[in-house]
Amino acid sequence: MPNPYFLTQMTWPEVKEALQTVKIAIIPLGAHEQHGPHMVESCDAVLAEEMGKRLTEKLHPEAVLTPTINMGVSPHHIHFPGTISLEPTTVIAILRDMMKSLKQHGIQQFLILNSHGGNQATLGVAVDMLTTELDVRIYYAKTTASAKDVMDRRIESKLYGHSCDREVSEALYLAPHIVRKDKLEAADYQEGRWKKLRPGNPLQGFYYYDEMTRNGCIGDATKASEDIGKEIVETALERLTKAVKEVI
Repeated sequence: MPNPYFLTQMTWPEVKEALQTVKIAIIPLGAHEQHGPHMVESCDAVLAEEMGKRLTEKLHPEAVLTPTINMGVSPHHIHFPGTISLEPTTVIAILRDMMKSLKQHGIQQFLILNSHGGNQATLGVAVDMLTTELDVRIYYAKTTASAKDVMDRRIESKLYGHSCDREVSEALYLAPHIVRKDKLEAADYQEGRWKKLRPGNPLQGFYYYDEMTRNGCIGDATKASEDIGKEIVETALERLTKAVKEVI
């Protein structure tokens, strides 16, 4: 197939030609935060970009992939060394500047492809603000959330979502180089108020990740596999492709 449109790998004349068919820009959004002893801290940014590449390929020639925003809203991980957290207003400002720039080149629709749960609340606000401010159409999606039925069927851990059997499986399929396969661990949970603040409880609230897990993981990464990751990722990509085609 023809080369997909990745802005970081294109010259301006190539971009100019591509814009004749491009209808949407895909913005990968990740984070830079601890992922336990077995995943590198760039995990979310890497997974967002890899998913973005594959989605852009499937939507060619109607999509272009922007540079990845490789940091996000991660204050809950800050007690673990190396974590870098942006303020929600910073993330919104970056998105505003990217969209404002790309709108000048004729792009009117955007998909923020997010791989970090901590960004989701900020994205809801960003879409409310920037849609009217910039007069563009903005969509956002968690990279593999549309494949939750596959996760429910294949992930054994009752609690998962961070450096767990699900996320490590996705990484083993998309970017195995970010996994320390010889250091896979299950979560080292500890008692605390976090149990009363998880989704599904009457109250929601902020807690630090080290209040919940000593090693920074939840779930059981020792049960991860490339095969599980492949089914989750490919199912999500199929559904995302269909959904984007319907709106553009």
